[in-house]
Amino acid sequence: MSWLPDFIGHGAIKACYFIAALLFILGLKRMSSPRTARGGIVWAGYGMLLAVLATFFLPDMHNRGLIVAAVLIGVSAAWWTGRRVAMTAMPQMVALYNGMGGGAAAAIGAVELIGYARGLGMLHAVPDTSPLRPEAWAVNALPPALSPVELTLGVLGALIGAVSFSGSLVAFAKLQGWMDKRFVFAGQRGVNMLLLAAAVVAGFMLVLGQASLPLILVFFALALLFGLMMTLPIGGADMPVVISLYNAFTGLAVSFEGFVLGNEAMIIAGMVVGAAGTLLTQLMAKAMNRSIGNVLFGSFGAAGGEAQAITGAQKPIDGADAAVMMAYAERVVIVPGYGLAVAQAQHKVWEFAQLLIKRGVKVKFAIHPVAGRMPGHMNVLLAEAGVPYDLIADMDDINPEFATTDVALVIGANDVVNPLAKTDPASPIYGMPILDVSNAKQVIVIKRGRGTGFAGIENALFYADNTRMLYGDGQAAVGELVTALKDVDG
Repeated sequence: MSWLPDFIGHGAIKACYFIAALLFILGLKRMSSPRTARGGIVWAGYGMLLAVLATFFLPDMHNRGLIVAAVLIGVSAAWWTGRRVAMTAMPQMVALYNGMGGGAAAAIGAVELIGYARGLGMLHAVPDTSPLRPEAWAVNALPPALSPVELTLGVLGALIGAVSFSGSLVAFAKLQGWMDKRFVFAGQRGVNMLLLAAAVVAGFMLVLGQASLPLILVFFALALLFGLMMTLPIGGADMPVVISLYNAFTGLAVSFEGFVLGNEAMIIAGMVVGAAGTLLTQLMAKAMNRSIGNVLFGSFGAAGGEAQAITGAQKPIDGADAAVMMAYAERVVIVPGYGLAVAQAQHKVWEFAQLLIKRGVKVKFAIHPVAGRMPGHMNVLLAEAGVPYDLIADMDDINPEFATTDVALVIGANDVVNPLAKTDPASPIYGMPILDVSNAKQVIVIKRGRGTGFAGIENALFYADNTRMLYGDGQAAVGELVTALKDVDG
């Protein structure tokens, strides 16, 4: 009966993994609604905590001290950055943390492959006196009896994780403004395909048992380089799709590596993240009327043909006149964009909306699926300001209402309200579903200056006859509206 304690302990760990998986799934389900999203995050967090604690009791776990130290460092860094990061930098943080997940999956794959190569005798022996001997750092190194399926999944997980890691770092650099939005050169697509083919060939050789250290290094170098090169030409307007796609990549890589390690929590968590990321990526691409392949390998911003000439001039308006226009309107629709996040004007906007509501004006907020720099960016901002969920409408629901809207107030949005998406076949955004702001009786656009949006495209809405431009910082401009509206009420 000496095996009974081990059996009970092993069963308890599996039970903890099962409960953690349930918490992951239930947490994700609750995240689907703004009303329960906060609780869903907490539930998923408890699931992760349970899975991590259970893992420490695995009988073959080594280097627990180093793992505890790494966890403490990671938690401290995440807590500090999470508390300090500005809402405008949230997309960058999401991209960076997602990349860390992909990098972790790639690191697991590297350890698996090195342990496998050592088991095959394809790595030189390291003297026991060396602090760098394999036993000191190859945690749970795998035996040479690893099945072909497990080895294949390990290589795939390492490849996908490495691509997600380096690609997410480029996405972070673009969103942070450290790198040009697009970097292209002649024959870039061919170079990328060659890099991918070379990485696949190297991975295939590893699966066939040629797991030497030089080949492992070449494999990871090619995978990381492909992730960089794949993301460099992608424009800023496509970043929401790219972030969600790499999120799916990370989940898939973690699931593959969990299968190789026999860790049920990793398998289920990775599958949930991968599935959610894939569905979100498809929704984002659909919202832009583009395929995922076109986002990754297309030439956004380089449409053929001669673009339509935009006639007219931008017509400015001051805050007092704009406030009066909305004070006596029956229906007002507010359209937030990234400029709202930059100015951190969400609280002022909600204050202004409340003043309108008190006057009997019907107010709604219109959200485009890819507004901002990541999926749900605007929803998070409005929720932070306390805007009730029943006042927030998505694109499909609000578009029919613009024709009966007296005033549409656009704050920092650009490409998602550009009518050229419907009228100019030569425009790079042609065919992309937009908010039909131009159908409103009057449009007021709060914009810092006369420049183009993140996609670098001129906006015909700003020159329309029914549009007036209120120039200035978003928070200052909305503050001017609030003051003027209070004067009207007074």
